[in-house]
Amino acid sequence: MPTIRRYQLPNETATAALAMLLADRLQAGDAILLDGPLGAGKTCFARALIRHLSNDAGTEVPSPSFNLVLTYETAKAMLWHFDLYRVNDPRELDELGLDEALHDGIALIEWPDQLGPYTPASALTVALSLMTDADGPRMAELRGNATWAERLADLPAKFSHAADA
Repeated sequence: MPTIRRYQLPNETATAALAMLLADRLQAGDAILLDGPLGAGKTCFARALIRHLSNDAGTEVPSPSFNLVLTYETAKAMLWHFDLYRVNDPRELDELGLDEALHDGIALIEWPDQLGPYTPASALTVALSLMTDADGPRMAELRGNATWAERLADLPAKFSHAADA
């Protein structure tokens, strides 16, 4: 997938702000693939996106590592948060409700490399990477098809946000 935008994220506040910008553009049937190594900010991004869509900053958003999938009711659609780190075979995804999430809901998928042949062709990938160390700035690369490029055309070319308070 071609790169739509690339952003330097100096802190967690900036990562959360980017997640909220994307959340405003989501609709039922969307899949967001959160890619990146441990410590790159996937959990921070997921929490901000889910809390924003839930319209409740206090929504508890635990990592779905143990359960593999958690769901959240939002005004737009049911949001399915998948953590595929422990998935050994893509066929396990049938039992997790991936088809339903991709049809009627919004799927937020961490560790998308585990999807194998189940990777949705129309997904938006948010690839997060560390620029220096675990406490330093991160890079976010948004990759998707032409439809995503159109939907995200109004995102700023550069992204900055105030440092954590």
